[in-house]
Amino acid sequence: MATNRQNPLLQVFDTPFQTPPFDRIAQADYEPAFQEAIRQAYLEMEAIAGNPEPPTFANTIEALDRAGETLNTVSSVFFNLNSACTSDAMQETAQIISPLLTEYANSITMNPTLFRRVKALYEQRSALSLTAEQSTLLDDTFRSFVKGGANLEGEARQRFREISTELSRLSLKFEENTLAATNAFTLHLTDSADLAGLPESAVETAAANAQAKGLEGWLFTLHAPSYIPFMKYAGNRRLREKMYRAYASRCNAGDGADNNDIIRRIVNLRLEKARLLGHRNYADYALADRMAQTPQAVDGFLRQLLEASHPHALAEKREVEEYARRDRFTETLRRWDWAYYSNRLKQEKYAIDDEMLKPYFRLENVQRGIFDLANRLYGITFTERHDLPKYHEEVHTFEVHDEEDRFLAILYTDFFPRENKSGGAWMTEYRGQHRKNGEDIRPLVSIVMNFTKPTPGKPSLLTFDEVTTFLHEFGHALHGMLSQCTYNSTGGTNVYRDFVELPSQLMENWALEKEWLDTWAVHYRTGEPIPQAYIEKIRAAANFQSGYQCDRQLSFAMTDMAWHSLTAPFEGSVSDFEQQAMAPTETFPPVEGSCFSTAFGHIFGGGYAAGYYSYKWAEVLDADAFSLFKQHGIFNRHTADSFRRNILTRGGSEHPMTLYKRFRGQEPSVDALLERSGLKSPAHS
Repeated sequence: MATNRQNPLLQVFDTPFQTPPFDRIAQADYEPAFQEAIRQAYLEMEAIAGNPEPPTFANTIEALDRAGETLNTVSSVFFNLNSACTSDAMQETAQIISPLLTEYANSITMNPTLFRRVKALYEQRSALSLTAEQSTLLDDTFRSFVKGGANLEGEARQRFREISTELSRLSLKFEENTLAATNAFTLHLTDSADLAGLPESAVETAAANAQAKGLEGWLFTLHAPSYIPFMKYAGNRRLREKMYRAYASRCNAGDGADNNDIIRRIVNLRLEKARLLGHRNYADYALADRMAQTPQAVDGFLRQLLEASHPHALAEKREVEEYARRDRFTETLRRWDWAYYSNRLKQEKYAIDDEMLKPYFRLENVQRGIFDLANRLYGITFTERHDLPKYHEEVHTFEVHDEEDRFLAILYTDFFPRENKSGGAWMTEYRGQHRKNGEDIRPLVSIVMNFTKPTPGKPSLLTFDEVTTFLHEFGHALHGMLSQCTYNSTGGTNVYRDFVELPSQLMENWALEKEWLDTWAVHYRTGEPIPQAYIEKIRAAANFQSGYQCDRQLSFAMTDMAWHSLTAPFEGSVSDFEQQAMAPTETFPPVEGSCFSTAFGHIFGGGYAAGYYSYKWAEVLDADAFSLFKQHGIFNRHTADSFRRNILTRGGSEHPMTLYKRFRGQEPSVDALLERSGLKSPAHS
């Protein structure tokens, strides 16, 4: 039966704050909405290119920034849900739509008339009397055209289009395979003896997992809230090995979810794309608009950290081996033993572990503590709304105001793992902050995580790492919510990839501060505050195995740089290549069948290609920045106001080092990070 129902994605959202009407959007709405939004966006671009007036900043650069608003809205709703609440139908639609979006993007940067207008303005930029934000937008627009193939002609131009389209499809497929492989493996146990060592919370979660599948016993999965405690606590070494091998071989098993061919194809296409634009390799191309600027600078930075961390990592491994031998372990320590014996050693040294702390980290209390922290630092308040449309029943929505009660943002929170949800944690937006016709359009921000779910007997109790993850993603959210920029392209988290992690990693520092923990961390049953002795233990254990942890991050960053520093097409073994790239950081022999790259979504499914080093780079910034808070007080409003004014509100409106020095008064040094991490001198075994 025919219907005259209008597509909700193409209407002005008649909801509070014009939030997406998730409850009215059907799967069948997406593809026609994309088709119409793309058609409108093409017309807008043609109008800019065909403007008979000489190019001005307003009629060209600002117009380009405003164009495609409907398409941006449809894309943000669809692709955010494709990560947080996907389905087979959504994944099929993504494969259909992705090449159309790539073709649209190419049609902009490769439009010679548009580029002539942009280039004319760029070449006379010193005479245009632009603000700092306008200058940044002009520079960024010109560079995006050049990076998008504007200077290419003939066959090279056509090949660039083909490469871009195929890369967009491959990245989607990589992520789909990773989710499928993560969901495909389960460890079903029916003998209670196999649960030896596991904490009650992990057993309860596994029982709930089994019950949800109609099974007896306990079901463990490769999702973090199940996998991590199993590897840390399970006394059955054979089962730890089974879990480890399943996790470490995701998308490397030669089945339908295998990503090896996709990786080879992605890195070769990225190399070809970079070479078409005159770059030696993809890293050279990608780093042109990053703080690091060159592959040589990144490699030097990573080597500097490795020289500091690796002696510690080796000493830390020896310490764990010695502990395991004292514990009557006679085998060779393998990767599936590391978390188990490291955790037991940590308990011996510091008398603390996650299970002791979790009762004090009830999710609702953690959230309250983080919201209160934001209030103390920046004067913002959060009020839960129960009338805003949501895409899943587990999502919560909050109205955010500043201390003068002005509306700032809507914040969505989505905390728990689902089979239709990607792993990890991330912040995203359904609408970014910008100004339109003089009006300040406020953002719709979302943070998505995969925390331990509540069970019938217990609320969601977080590990310490999950508390820091919450702080991390909330830091990104602050960057989006507090933005006060003019343009879509410069607002919020639209900053250099190696700067975007500063606000998020800065927030993690409060997790170690007694003064903050004292304000909210109470036992979920008794209401008793977290013992001071526990806080002291948290701080004492803060640098436990910091060398090993640093090496681990460096191994990912060095692998990323190796893949994107290739100067010739790659047809070899993905596993062998990865092992060679990681070799300088390794403390264990490789495990047959394991491969990190095949599930390395940050660089093959996300936007961190030649950029994973950003996490360590931003650690240098955040350690240096937090030292100012430590100097003046961790709740000091003057310091917080300076960080808000110079970093959080400014988005990408100026070069990040300009913004950072305006806040800090100096360029950062790696010394603050090494000192905080206890990596100033080699550890002693």
